[in-house]
Amino acid sequence: MSLKLEIEGVMLNVVSGYAPQVGCELGEKERFWSELDEVMESIPTGERVVIGADFNGHVGEGNAGDEEVMGKFGVKERNLEGQMVVDFAKRMDMGVVNTYFQKREEHRVTYKSGGRRTQVDYILCRRGNLKEISDCKVVVGESVARQHRMVVCRMTLMVCKTKRSKKEIEKKTKWWKLKKEECCEEFRQKLRQALGGQVVLPDDWETTAEVIRETGKKVLGVSSGRRKEDKETWWWNEEVQDSVQRKRLAKKKWDMDRTEENRQEYKELQRRVKREVSKAKQKAYDELYTRLDTRKGEKDLYRLARQRDRDGKDVQQVRVIKDRDGRELTNLEKAYDRVPREELWYCMRKSGVAEKYVRVVQDMYERCRTVVRCAVGQTEEFKVEVGLHQGSALSPFLFAIVMDQLSEEVRQESPWTMMFADDIVICSESREQVEENLERWRFALERRGMKVSRSKTEYMCVNEREGSGTVRLQGEEVKKVQEFKYLGSTVQSNGESGKEVKKRVQAGWNGWRKVSGVLCDRKISARIKGKVYRTVVRPAMLYGLETVSLRKRQESELEVAELKMLRFSLGVTRLDRIRNEYIRGTAHVGRLGDKVREARLRWFGHVQRRESENIGRRMLDMELPGRRQRGRPKRRYMDGINEDMNLVASWRLFLSIIQTTHTCFYCGEEEDEEEEEEEEREMERGDAHVLTTSVAQI
Repeated sequence: MSLKLEIEGVMLNVVSGYAPQVGCELGEKERFWSELDEVMESIPTGERVVIGADFNGHVGEGNAGDEEVMGKFGVKERNLEGQMVVDFAKRMDMGVVNTYFQKREEHRVTYKSGGRRTQVDYILCRRGNLKEISDCKVVVGESVARQHRMVVCRMTLMVCKTKRSKKEIEKKTKWWKLKKEECCEEFRQKLRQALGGQVVLPDDWETTAEVIRETGKKVLGVSSGRRKEDKETWWWNEEVQDSVQRKRLAKKKWDMDRTEENRQEYKELQRRVKREVSKAKQKAYDELYTRLDTRKGEKDLYRLARQRDRDGKDVQQVRVIKDRDGRELTNLEKAYDRVPREELWYCMRKSGVAEKYVRVVQDMYERCRTVVRCAVGQTEEFKVEVGLHQGSALSPFLFAIVMDQLSEEVRQESPWTMMFADDIVICSESREQVEENLERWRFALERRGMKVSRSKTEYMCVNEREGSGTVRLQGEEVKKVQEFKYLGSTVQSNGESGKEVKKRVQAGWNGWRKVSGVLCDRKISARIKGKVYRTVVRPAMLYGLETVSLRKRQESELEVAELKMLRFSLGVTRLDRIRNEYIRGTAHVGRLGDKVREARLRWFGHVQRRESENIGRRMLDMELPGRRQRGRPKRRYMDGINEDMNLVASWRLFLSIIQTTHTCFYCGEEEDEEEEEEEEREMERGDAHVLTTSVAQI
């Protein structure tokens, strides 16, 4: 059941539901979640949504790996039904409100019967609106049903009354008119006249630039400086424009002479304009979808996806050293903005940069002034006398030169020291050594004008013993964590990869939502949807997984999320009872596990081809001292590589047997080379060809 409310211009959708109980069949539960997904898809993105339902599931206490959609103040442990709630929140970019507020257990328990006390009733809202939630708790003593308790959520809607700014938008020259040949030719002639007929431009660039700007304003014109109304006119044509003009004239005629004849004429023209607008829009949409289904329309497709996402509105793998190593992640505070100019010139000369290039860079930074531009105009000019230029292609290179020189005395070889821009990782075999190295880095950087960020510096210990402390930086304790994110990948202290897999699933859903306007459009073919999915969504899910040792359960978690995205895109649910193979074949998308295996073997081969001194090669060939702990051994990276190699070898043997049998079946007669090559290509396409055929049969 859903209810739509309008509160001072803000649309609020209240959804209520009751999920099947734990003992019900899986098909009934999937039917409930499919219907709830359809309800959410029908609600526009810009509207508020609050879901209050008895989901009959336990999301559990703690939020390891699911920090984006829930807090850590749940009750007991998570079960399968609770995982469905978390997966739904990830799909729809929502947050479980109950778990964000720290309350006594009595104010978190929503179901109490006999000796059982648990949490099954939840309130969900969009993650972007969590800031409007101020409190959520269970009211003790108030029973809505016999065993259920009332859950109260306090939400303050932020009503933004738009006020037009009195300050006009900056007037801009209409340079886009140069795309027209006649405007371009006129601009060229006027500019030549303004320059006095000179073929060679003057040496003073500021004078030349000013002449070009003034000529552009005179020839091309400037914008009005007023806000542009958001009107959809891309399908507009001359026929529609003529009809609209006739309708306007008829309206003026009727306003001047209120006769029945003039009224009928105006109404007839109004109906005709509506018909012509409808035909023009339909024709334009048909041409658009036809163009999107071609190779030339691919760029338009991705631009359309970005535009729909904009209208609707929110990297390298670091291998863990399996030892009792301290690991420090250090970040420099406002690194680009704090580089002293004199230090920059000194580092460039010390690095061997030619003096003439040093002077060129000095000229670029001399008398540097800038402005800040916003939607309503721009600020006055102000000087920038410290730091590197933001957005300049040369700035990263200059910053790398500075960091190389400043860290020359304290930098160690990889993996004991790893640097990427202003992010530094310091590794050592003991906590004391990490603290000493951190102090050396701090002294080396801060004496030359840089500053180590205390708030962003984190400390992590791998295979930590009980009772070990943290490190200190100038007497201040560094934040100790069990995981940290470096260059887009999550590194855990226990060497596991479960949280990284959850992050990849969440990244996949984030990417899917950005292009959902295209993927969920029924007029776009399944082939195009599959291509968009393979180029936008899947890379976000596979990022960095070629260096991760995945378990079967984690690989299955990724594939389940992928199939849900594909079913959403194709407009089918599990209730339609269509096999996963047919779904993949329709979208021309292979198994995600096969792509992970392919990327893993490709990366392994890339590392094996490197020199023996390469960091990746050294980490791969590293042998740790000591013995493995008792119990089931942890899955290592090389275990996955060996399984992949054995599987590939089995497939090669299988293919060789098929080719031998195929030759014998034709009584020893060899086929033409062209037929053999065609068959090899068919065999390489393999599953996609078979699955496409199967879908066609359906």
